[in-house]
Amino acid sequence: MNEIEIVVHPPRDNRIHHLSPDDLRVLLSRLPPEVYTRLQSVHLLDTGPRIRELGCVQPGHREIALVALPPCVNLNGFMFPGQDPRAYGASWDSAWPAVAIRRFLLYDVFLHELGHMQIVEAKAGSARRRFAGEVLAHEFALGWRDRLWSAPFPHPDPAHGAPPDLEPA
Repeated sequence: MNEIEIVVHPPRDNRIHHLSPDDLRVLLSRLPPEVYTRLQSVHLLDTGPRIRELGCVQPGHREIALVALPPCVNLNGFMFPGQDPRAYGASWDSAWPAVAIRRFLLYDVFLHELGHMQIVEAKAGSARRRFAGEVLAHEFALGWRDRLWSAPFPHPDPAHGAPPDLEPA
């Protein structure tokens, strides 16, 4: 794995980083290097109390930023149509458990942002056409999540696997 810098910016007020650098390293270790070859750094930062997005790819398509969140949060509003919070170990009607938040941030948000780094039209003149847009980034995230969760992964942290009711037999 090429050395990817992970920078943690201290959160303010009542927000926390639900992910650690180790969480990101575990996920990256499960992916083939060609999937994250463009990635140079990940920033865990605090954008303030008005959260509109959970992550983004920085201009240049070399860095991903993930935001700090309140300790107790419901992420249903950040799901794409057709997604179900139960896929991450949460429910529609209450705050998400910490492990479900971490699963979603790793195996949906981070993979989605990594999807935006995938080149879909190498000779395109604009970054908008060269890199994966929202739909392809979402498909990339779901595809890799399903692939990673389809095989057992012996890790003590349950956030690195499917919720118990979705685990492979």
